[in-house]
Order: sequence, then C-alpha cells, then structure tokens
Amino acid sequence: MRLAHLGVAVLLAGCASTSETNPGRTATEQLLMARAADIAVDGLRLPIPPGSRVFVENRYMQGEGSTYATSAVRSALSESGFALADDKGQADAVFELRAGALSLEQMRRVVGLPPLALPINENLNVVSIPELSLYSRRDRVGVAEFSGFVYDARTGAPLGAVSPMIGEYRIRSHKLLMMVTWGQQSARPGERDPGDSWREF
Repeated sequence: MRLAHLGVAVLLAGCASTSETNPGRTATEQLLMARAADIAVDGLRLPIPPGSRVFVENRYMQGEGSTYATSAVRSALSESGFALADDKGQADAVFELRAGALSLEQMRRVVGLPPLALPINENLNVVSIPELSLYSRRDRVGVAEFSGFVYDARTGAPLGAVSPMIGEYRIRSHKLLMMVTWGQQSARPGERDPGDSWREF
C-alpha cells in the first residue's frame, strides 16, 4: 500500500510545472533603448549657471523606457554640476523634458530573396516563403531623441531651450548561406561599445 501511495506521489510531482510571463520587450531590445538614452544625454548642459537647483519635469516624457531615460537625464545633470530638486518649490529652475523618439529600428539587407508572404487565393490566404539568400545583414538600433526648455521655477519666465539630444546604439549580425552566423546577436548588460561585428563569432 505504501508503494502505491509513493507511486501516486511521484506521478503527481512529475506533472507539476511552473509558468513564466514574457515581457513586451526582450532584454536586448530594452538594452538597446537604454544605451541610446545614455548616449543621447552624455554631456548634457543647461543654459543656467552650474550649481543651480533643477527640477526635471517629465509629465510629457511618456512611453516605454521613459522612466530610465528620465533617470539618465537626472544623472547627466548631476554629473554636470547641477543640484537636483525633488519638487518645483525647492528648485531654481524647471527643465521640462520631452521625447521625440525612444524606440527601436531594424533593417535587413539581403543578397538573394528576403522572406515573402504570397497570397494564394481570393480569401487572402497566404503562404510564407523563408529567406533564400547568399548573405544577409541585420541591424538592430536603439534610437533616442530628447529635447526641452528651462524656465524659472518661481516666475515661469523662460531661461532657455535645450537643443535635441540624439543617441543611437547599434548591433549588427551577419548570415552566410542561411546557416553560418556571426556578429552581435544580442546586446550584453553593461556593454557600452558593441565592437566590430565582422570580428565577433
């Protein structure tokens, strides 16, 4: 009887499983956007004296990755010698931040035939044809563009504008005869320079 109970327990344990959730962006996509934001704000300066207390207004900085980008802006201002204020009442100036772009671009170049989806009847059913190429190259690019303006925290008087801050972070991979691959297949945590894709296997 004990052996039967043990057998049932083993079977039940063997059927147990865990589930995982999948985020909207892969780690590589998130890192591409983060690195582009870091590059965009590198060396950020404001048209006010260094040491001024600045409140970063991010109400108009919306979208995926905007929280990281806002923190990157705050870090760049701190490195440039500005003091950060937690609210407008403590600030000398307000930096109102906006995003022109914070997203991904992808480009593929193919020597041969790219993947195709061909309609096969009037009901718009399609058949997929895989890539048939001698060589293909894939670029994945994180793109960031931020801009904004500065105004007096007490009076609202304009103090100046900040020209667009632009950053791109690119990884490139290659494929030969649809089988041999090399180059940057993914973005690596902490990596600031992806290096030369031709040398990475």
